[in-house]
Amino acid sequence: MNFSRLLLGTVQFGLNYGIANTQGKPSFERVKAILRTALDNGITSLDTAAAYGDSEEVLGRALAGLGIAERMTIVSKVPPIPAGCDPLEFITDSVTNSLKRLQLKEIPLILFHNEKDWCYHEELETLVAKGMIQAAGVSLDSLECADTADEAPYIQLPCNVFDHRFDEKIKSHQTGQICIRSVYLQGMAVMPKEKIPFPELLSYRRILESFGLPMQELCMRYLLSFPGKVSVLTGVDTPEQLLENCRMAALGALPEDLLKKVNETVPLLPERLIRPKLWNTK
Repeated sequence: MNFSRLLLGTVQFGLNYGIANTQGKPSFERVKAILRTALDNGITSLDTAAAYGDSEEVLGRALAGLGIAERMTIVSKVPPIPAGCDPLEFITDSVTNSLKRLQLKEIPLILFHNEKDWCYHEELETLVAKGMIQAAGVSLDSLECADTADEAPYIQLPCNVFDHRFDEKIKSHQTGQICIRSVYLQGMAVMPKEKIPFPELLSYRRILESFGLPMQELCMRYLLSFPGKVSVLTGVDTPEQLLENCRMAALGALPEDLLKKVNETVPLLPERLIRPKLWNTK
């Protein structure tokens, strides 16, 4: 299974997503333009989930309309498994419905959206034998489940210039693919400073900005500095934003001296600051 260096996130195709989102969901025609631009610029991996509103359905219609579905490696996710249900039945129904919405016969990669559901990975892997999916993995979110990264061959996890919880896991993971999300910490790294609700993050951001690179470029190239089979997941609202991401990615990893300065600037921060599920900014 091949993953492009950049992986296009599509949550915004189905939801008004992100603390910095001011535009809402893009139109269907814009979705198609984004996907066409992605493929034209070497991005052949897409991330979605059953829990992302109607993202799977929109993505399925757009890919079918463009005739490019077979050229894309699609990652989707099983929603959190409810207590008391039959895990295999729930997982099978979820993947079956994802296949219908995405208009696919087989999904390249399915992740557990809830990191604690990795205990059911054998049930998910039965769908590989059935030809419904090619591979199984998990989406991590907390330090509590960080050791799951030692077991799962395909992992999605958060990391950015502020969030170093999984740095060592990324560096040591040798068994498969890692996809890094939260490049801009839901926009916190690049949004207007007066809108940042956490003084601690604002303080570190000011230091990072003094290093001489635009923050958006610093954030992108920081993640491209990790070794191994790493893809960087970003969502966009327009083709122009996607092209800018491609331009920055083409610049490659940060110089070693700058990478060292970034790592020395921001310590391991508490999860209440860097884990969006714990934010309460109202």
